[in-house]
Amino acid sequence: MAKNGPGRSHREGLTVVQLLRMFPDDAAAERWFESQRWPTGRYCPECGSVNTVPVKSRKPMPYRCRDCRAHFSVKKGTVMQSSNLGLQKWAIALYLATTGIKGTASMKVYRDIGMRQATAWHLMHRIREAFDDNAGLPFPGPVEADETYIGGKEKNKHASKKLKVGGGTGGKVAVAGVRDRDSKQVSAAVVENTDGDTLKGFVAERTEKGATVYTDDARAYRGMKDRAHATVRHSAGEYVRGEAHTQGIEALWAIFKRGLHGTFHHVSEKHLPRYVREFAGRHNIRDLDTLAQMSLLARGMVGKRLRYRDLVA
Repeated sequence: MAKNGPGRSHREGLTVVQLLRMFPDDAAAERWFESQRWPTGRYCPECGSVNTVPVKSRKPMPYRCRDCRAHFSVKKGTVMQSSNLGLQKWAIALYLATTGIKGTASMKVYRDIGMRQATAWHLMHRIREAFDDNAGLPFPGPVEADETYIGGKEKNKHASKKLKVGGGTGGKVAVAGVRDRDSKQVSAAVVENTDGDTLKGFVAERTEKGATVYTDDARAYRGMKDRAHATVRHSAGEYVRGEAHTQGIEALWAIFKRGLHGTFHHVSEKHLPRYVREFAGRHNIRDLDTLAQMSLLARGMVGKRLRYRDLVA
């Protein structure tokens, strides 16, 4: 369908009824996950051999490698490894993660799918590991670069929790981002600070030499090497000047903050990078059909691991 409708009307969605028909049980979900991980044929996650056979009893796992003798399943070597959750629940969780534009709270997951809230929280964090927020890097440009700050306002905190630091950004965590205008892809990450070396280095790592970079008039962006640089003076109330503006990357910040405030309510500094990865990654696949988004996440799970004890350490 042509991209001439409002919003993302050109996308082919997936209704809940269609989802449950597609994944009526764990066996159907297992076949789908296997088709995503092994589209050209099953191979051993341990040694890479294609000399594998099914195990009739499916114990201890459904497949065995004849070369290294390892037993394995489609979960092995992915964020699903060691998970006791059925694959049907994993498939439904992927659906929730891709269709929740402003994120999906673990409380909703535990109610909708049926599990402990702590299990749902761990499940969604593992899925966040599968998002790719660095597609297309380095960006050829033109790009927009900007930073935002996450955290409660000092004036709204209890006296015992105030950090007694000056400025509107005191006590907050900085997140930097760049958006390529042609591809509309973004890359974002938590940064330690917003000084010149950090922000210019952030932009340089994510853009090609010679790219045009649009930013606001923050001092930290001045003196960018090997890149054309144009600014708008936000400090003077100027938001667009010709091609110079940062509205695209600011739109990402708007969705991100609505998700943090309206869906998750509170996100700790420790886990914030994973949420940044989720929102940037979901932005990058927003034009794909829902099933294609789920497929990308399923493939993105391979080679990742996030154990519960590491999550809460």
